[in-house]
Amino acid sequence: MTAADRDRLLDDVEAFCQEIRPFEELCYVEHRFNDQLVPLARKHNILAMPFPGEYGGRGADTVTYVKALARINREGTGVRTFFSGHTSIGAYPIWLAGNEEQRRRWLPAAATGEKIFAFGLTEPEAGSNPLEMQMTYERAGDYFVLNGVKYLISNGGIAHVIVTFAKGPSGRVSAFIVETGQTGFTKEDLTAKMGMPTANTAMFELSKYRVPAANLLGEEGAGFRIAMNTLISGRLSVAAGCLGVIEDCLIEAVNYAKERHQHGKAIAKHQLVQEHIAAIEMHRVATEAVLLKAAAAKDAFHAAPDNAELRSRADLLAAQAKLFAAGAGWDAADRAVQIYGGRGWSTLYRPGRHLQDVRVCRIYEGTDEILKLKIASAVLGGREYEAYN
Repeated sequence: MTAADRDRLLDDVEAFCQEIRPFEELCYVEHRFNDQLVPLARKHNILAMPFPGEYGGRGADTVTYVKALARINREGTGVRTFFSGHTSIGAYPIWLAGNEEQRRRWLPAAATGEKIFAFGLTEPEAGSNPLEMQMTYERAGDYFVLNGVKYLISNGGIAHVIVTFAKGPSGRVSAFIVETGQTGFTKEDLTAKMGMPTANTAMFELSKYRVPAANLLGEEGAGFRIAMNTLISGRLSVAAGCLGVIEDCLIEAVNYAKERHQHGKAIAKHQLVQEHIAAIEMHRVATEAVLLKAAAAKDAFHAAPDNAELRSRADLLAAQAKLFAAGAGWDAADRAVQIYGGRGWSTLYRPGRHLQDVRVCRIYEGTDEILKLKIASAVLGGREYEAYN
């Protein structure tokens, strides 16, 4: 990707963000899915940013992609979550593990928005430990038959394609490209959420669902490895989104603190308000630094996918970036709400929305607790010190 290509992509992202904001403002107040998100993303050609041009993408390196996602998340965690679900973890495993026929069939459709993608790993009884999944599959001639339920799936109610993980008779996990809207597929939107009302979250059930053998993603039994490699991408997307939360909270808090007057002066001149501003700024600087370091590590791994050391480094840095950014984003939003005072306790203002929405970032794509265990075991020396061994 040339410097000119990077600038052009980030300009397109900025144009998208300018256009989406008024729709997102209205949809948030009305608590409904932002149905202008996909048309505007298609208009500005940002639905497949990290994929090569031969598949309809923009060829963005990871550093550029996370910058784009950070800018998008300034418009809302729900907006960015759509892109994460569609691109970072939805279509990405097809680019990562798919054969050439699968890539050419599905990735251009993702780029144009003809097909919306999602990632089906989490289940009602399998969250932090996906190996406890209860969705099963068995071979039946030229098909695989899948049965089970997936839960809390971003884009799950609007997706045309969901990369879905199921456990086979041997106990090993495989990955499948599941087309929705077919016999044996049912879904239900989940709207009882603390935040992200403009994003789609759903559960779906597969009942004797027949997947063509050609839709097996990667080798049979390689699903867990595919899922874990995909989560490197997903965690960086969440971290980038949290940086966007911090950036927007800083903009909003600074502007409000200068305009709001109490005790005869702008509250920006009050020392305790300045403490909050300084803390948000430090969250921004530190989050950006760890995120860009992790993104560069992922690019290095992508350039040498068989290098186990580079893979481990990218995996660890993605976990570190996600853990740090999610905590920083939560604290930044909380501080921005405090600066707004009573107005902060209203979703008519942006800090309150960010506070509601960013909380989930400490849960999805790896909870704080799981990431801490992952990081600690790496520091201690690896598998020997994994908490669940």
